[in-house]
Amino acid sequence: MTRAMTQDRRRFLATAAATIAGLELAMSSSTKSLLHGMTAPTGELPVDGALSALGSATQWLNSPPLSAAGLRGKVVLIDFWTYTCINWLRTLPYVRAWAAKYKEQGLVVIGAHTPEFSFEKNLENVRRAVRDMRIDFPIAVDNDYAIWRAFNNQYWPALYFIDAQGHIRHQYFGEGEYDQSERVIQQLLTEAGIAGIGHELVSVDARGVEAAADWDSLASPENYLGSERTENFAGRVVAAPARLRLNQWALSGDWTVKRDALVLNKANGRIAYRFHARDLHLVMGPAARGTSVRFRVLIDGQPAGAAHGLDVDDQGNGTATEQRLYQLIRQPKPIADRQFEIEFLNSGVEAFAFTFG
Repeated sequence: MTRAMTQDRRRFLATAAATIAGLELAMSSSTKSLLHGMTAPTGELPVDGALSALGSATQWLNSPPLSAAGLRGKVVLIDFWTYTCINWLRTLPYVRAWAAKYKEQGLVVIGAHTPEFSFEKNLENVRRAVRDMRIDFPIAVDNDYAIWRAFNNQYWPALYFIDAQGHIRHQYFGEGEYDQSERVIQQLLTEAGIAGIGHELVSVDARGVEAAADWDSLASPENYLGSERTENFAGRVVAAPARLRLNQWALSGDWTVKRDALVLNKANGRIAYRFHARDLHLVMGPAARGTSVRFRVLIDGQPAGAAHGLDVDDQGNGTATEQRLYQLIRQPKPIADRQFEIEFLNSGVEAFAFTFG
């Protein structure tokens, strides 16, 4: 499966999902997942393949290696993820809660970590993410995409629900429909002969980057910054433009544009981006392990103030110490078109993608 094929399939389904939801959002960029997800109709759960390929994991975290044969008799939930994906991050509170609630009743949740960016193949980066995100269920590291291909998967996040006989009975791509997904888990556990499952559903208190997007205010799609997949690039400028068009972005300073990222060669380089969303995130980090890059964020030319995200203070100051998703803006209502700027006070940062919520 080529990267271009993945991009086209994600674009097609994301556009369909946006249309179904009635969103007035141009989904022309490649997206990691559907905005609100797409799934099969409710009702009877058909058999749609079988659990396989777990033996192809390059590493296991939180567990010894698991196999399809060894899981027979258990209900299994496979959760495809990659740790910088904002769409997956917003599903994590539910997956974490299901894993805890139903563990003693026979559910095994397995996170298949299939990387999108090259730095997500680094095992220490994945270990750190697992620890920081309080994930204690088994993780199959799928650096070679073997498990991904065995499921013919195309999306982050993607959930596959497998019954006690090892059959795939349901699948869901993207965010949302959490009640329906939990009812599928309850049904499969009941089919497996587990008594007392009940019909109560989990309640989560999602905060920070895990909080649900403000879909009603979201008018900015995800955008990659490398030459291979970026859109709406206004070009290189001496100083940030006074005003960009919505979803347009520009660079100032000494940057190298790589296939999948931007790399800053000299201090004080800037990225400007005009967006419309409650949240703005940037996947970035220092190119050299063990280093850090200081940065400053402005919104409409002013310090972030009350609109600052988790990774900056109210003056817009922050430091990139590792390669991950950084929440830079979480603005209070009313949500309007705003111009974001980030200035890096040190060289050596790599910037990969903007995401919004």
